[in-house]
Formats: sequence, C-alpha cells, structure tokens
Amino acid sequence: MSISSPEPGSTRQRTKVLIVDDSALVRQLLTGIFQRERDFEVVGAAANPLQAREMIRATNPDVLTLDIEMPQMDGLDFLERLMRLRPMPVVMVSTLTARGSEATLRALELGAVDFVAKPKLGIAQGIEAYAEDIVAKVRAAARVRFAPRAAKSAPAPLPALSNRRLSTEQLIFIGASTGGTEAIREVIERLPPDTPAILITQHMPPGFTRTFAARLDTLSRMAVCEASDGQRVLPGHVYIAPGDRHLRIARSGSDYVVALDDTAPVNRHRPSVEVLFRSAAHVAGRNAIGVMLTGMGKDGAAAMREMHDAGAHTVAQNEASCVVFGMPKEAIAAGGVDDVLPLSEIGPHLLRQVAARGGATAHRV
Repeated sequence: MSISSPEPGSTRQRTKVLIVDDSALVRQLLTGIFQRERDFEVVGAAANPLQAREMIRATNPDVLTLDIEMPQMDGLDFLERLMRLRPMPVVMVSTLTARGSEATLRALELGAVDFVAKPKLGIAQGIEAYAEDIVAKVRAAARVRFAPRAAKSAPAPLPALSNRRLSTEQLIFIGASTGGTEAIREVIERLPPDTPAILITQHMPPGFTRTFAARLDTLSRMAVCEASDGQRVLPGHVYIAPGDRHLRIARSGSDYVVALDDTAPVNRHRPSVEVLFRSAAHVAGRNAIGVMLTGMGKDGAAAMREMHDAGAHTVAQNEASCVVFGMPKEAIAAGGVDDVLPLSEIGPHLLRQVAARGGATAHRV
C-alpha cells in the first residue's frame, strides 16, 4: 500500500469523522472536540465495530478514530478487515499501557495513520488536554490518500560494508513523526550489523518507545534499544529517544555518548528532532548523516540546515512515499537537504554515503 498526501488546500472544506469507541464518555468528549472545529463534521459515533461498519456504509466518512479494546470485535481485527476491503485514514485512540502500546504499534503496521494515547485515569481531563493534538492528527490523516494495496515481497537485507572499522566515528541521525514507526522499520531492518550507530527521535509518548525499540530489535540485524543517559554509542546499535525526553549526542573523552534531558519541549515536542539534529551538527559535524522521514509539522528543519552547514550529508524522504510530507518538505524548504529519495532507497543510500565518506568501497546494492 502506497500513501501520499496532497497539499492542505486540496482537501474538502469539512472533514467527515466517524468515532468508534465502546466508552460513551469518550464518544461524547471526542464529538465535542470535533464539533468545536469549523472544518470537521462528526457523522456518527459507534460503540463497536459492527455498528461502525454500518455507519461507514451510510455516511462515507473521511477519517475514523478507533479504539482497540471493544466488545464483539477487537479493534485490530476490524482495522485489518477495513484496510483490506475499504482502505481509509484511521487514527487510533489507545489506552497508555504496555499492552496498549504493543497493540497500537500493530495497528500502525496494519495501516493506521497515527495514534493518540488515551489516559488510563481522568479520561475527561486527559482527552481535553490532548484536544489540540487529536485535532491536528485527524486533520493530517484526512489528507492521506490510499492507493490500491499491492502485493510485495520483503526487501532483501543489504550487504555489510567492506571495512567494519570505518563506522566508528560516523553516526546516522533519523527524525520522524506521523507514519514514522513503519518508515523507520523499513530502513532499519535492511541494514547490516556493521552499520554506524543510529540515533532516532520519533515523536511518541512515554510507554510506547520501549515497546517500539523492542519490536525493532526483533526485526533488525542491528541491536536496538531505548536510549539511556550516559550510554556509550557503538557501531551496530540503534538508540531510540525515550518518550518525553530529549535525545542528544555528546562526547566523553574519545567516545560518543547518549545525553538525555527533561528541558522544555521544542516545536511542541519532547523528544524533539530539532534537539537531536542540532547536537549532531555541533558534536559530530561532517561525521554525521541526517535523515528526515515522514512527519507532520516542521520539527528538525532548521537544525537539519545546521547539520548540512556543518558538513553532514542530509537526506529527506520524498513526498510520494511519505504518509505526511510535512517535516521533509520543511527541511527541503530550509535549504538543508542534499538528497530527496523514496523510502525504499534510503537504506542503500546511507551505506553508500558511509563508504564514500569513510574512504572505503561498499558492496554494490
């Protein structure tokens, strides 16, 4: 399934939203949030997937908000059937628990565009606190267009670099938001175990990043973990920014190390891609390679220009392969991007850059 997002001006004036949640309170709260916005129309609120199925036929919504744990049919089962029979933008509304994070990541794998972490306690206050985020994510989802699902085989793993020692000083930095979990997976799972260390900031709340890292670790030939403060950065390893903490690269003597902090959000995000990329520019300089993947907003665009000006090589995902062409577009507009590539070409391109900048020859990919 390929997904693209047209310019905001090409969307219809009012976005039709169908809310699917077994909680009457949540349905009421979400309905109220969307009714306050002039560009939304709530066409229905279903208590379970069976009701939702009939409402979809009757109202033809533009976007679905979908809970996971519901009676009669699990939200994931419903999502899988929906994406097979009638693909449409879906934003998951998931309880913030370990099980909920695993299920949410599975939902993104099945084709959901994004998710909102529903608080376990204080539902009314919690959902109202996230109202701006909910509206922004559903508004972005409304711009996503689904192409017919095409069968494809898993891409072959990429061969190792010809000289493992070259990757010690080089570092790869990746920033992503909406659609990023699957984009990151597609890049990481193909890379060989001697790839330089990779540091990643993906916009994600606490409770989800550890599960995300564990999932990537089972799929990747590199070792993947949720980053911890002071951790030594090593080749063949991937470090994911913890939810609600900024991730930076720092020096400790001759070593690169992870630095985490709880300072104020940047561009409304913590972790922020801006923070990671700026540290890459200042600490790693020309030893860095920066990658901007799919995402909503402009987080990281200014700092990617700083990376570029410091001698780093920079790459942005192209519009056709993005779920939301926001962050890559802003990085390109800021003048900080060397190459714009389809998602499928980014992994091979990274290895070629590592080899070229390290003075070695990589295997042909």
